[in-house]
Amino acid sequence: MINDHTAGRALLRDKLIDGLRRAERTLFTRPAPKSAHARMKFLRTHEGGSSKSLAERLGVSRKTVDRYLSGATKKPQKRLQAALEQETEAEWQPQVRAQARARAATLAGLGISITAYFALGPAGTSDAGRKRDISVAVTPSHAAAILAAKDRGATETELHDLVAEAIADAYFRVGGGGRAGLKVQIVDVERLDIAF
Repeated sequence: MINDHTAGRALLRDKLIDGLRRAERTLFTRPAPKSAHARMKFLRTHEGGSSKSLAERLGVSRKTVDRYLSGATKKPQKRLQAALEQETEAEWQPQVRAQARARAATLAGLGISITAYFALGPAGTSDAGRKRDISVAVTPSHAAAILAAKDRGATETELHDLVAEAIADAYFRVGGGGRAGLKVQIVDVERLDIAF
């Protein structure tokens, strides 16, 4: 079994957050603003009309925000472009996201598809760690715990344990089969997709 899971947990956290963002994007009923001007205008309304507050949120100067709002500047640098995209998506259609999350946490659960190295048991056994490609539907209770942990900024370890437990219950422990105590650890995450 692999002893140091720190890098794997950090990677899992990043992939989980990215996977949730991509899943939420598929829920949008209208496209989010695309141009820098439209994104700045949209985000400024969420900052109470304050260019100063928006500048602080994006990590740029107030003059930079004002140049985009006036249309004097149109193409942001990569860092600002990424910040605009991320912040716009975070604010876009909150009711649609909230409804999907509530449905996942109470009725439907989440679909998780992952390619990673799963460490299950000692070498030489059928539970020895190896790379697996797994697609499962996790229960609403697991979905609720994962979403709540992500929203409150859970640690890498906490998110790792929640996702590992959800996958273990849905895939490795199905029907009991004497595997109730099976401990699952996920490392070297290559891909993680989520569906509401």
